Amino acid sequence: MPELPDIEVAYYFWVMALLFGATLAWITNFFTLPGNWIIVGLTGAFVSLTGNGDAASGLNWQAVGLLLLMAAAGEAVEFFAGAAGAAKKGASRRAMVLAMAGTLAGSITGAVMGLPVPVLGPLLGALLGGACGAFAGAYLGEMWKHGASDKSLHVGVGAAVGRLLGTLGKLAIGLVMVVVVAVRAFS
Repeated sequence: MPELPDIEVAYYFWVMALLFGATLAWITNFFTLPGNWIIVGLTGAFVSLTGNGDAASGLNWQAVGLLLLMAAAGEAVEFFAGAAGAAKKGASRRAMVLAMAGTLAGSITGAVMGLPVPVLGPLLGALLGGACGAFAGAYLGEMWKHGASDKSLHVGVGAAVGRLLGTLGKLAIGLVMVVVVAVRAFS
């Protein structure tokens, strides 16, 4: 078996470390953390440290720019889907703010509650907990502002569905980002 030059071995070691870090960053999206932006940062650091920025192909500054646009698109999908779900049902500003706070609290609580189930438990718990938190926040916000009504329930459901769809959209875009990093790193 031919021996690989040390520089090539080092490059592929750092590519694997980057892919591991990007995958972990993608997982943080389940917890409403900025995983897609972490992928951009890790890839930017990789390009900067390896000196590939001016390369014609592979992981270069063009790839980082593409990832930056994708991360922005993921945030837009998550934000607008979540807000649209509640707003479509006539949510007040208070309900939308409390839905965002509820999402964060719910995703953390769901992740902790999912810990007994290995690997997928915390991820699914965070996803479903975030949707439940969005429901609770929007429902309480509407109740606080207008009193208990069917509208409060509809706003809560709209916030939960919007949050769930928004998070799934952001996760899909983040997964594509990880694939882009992998493909560009080995091209």
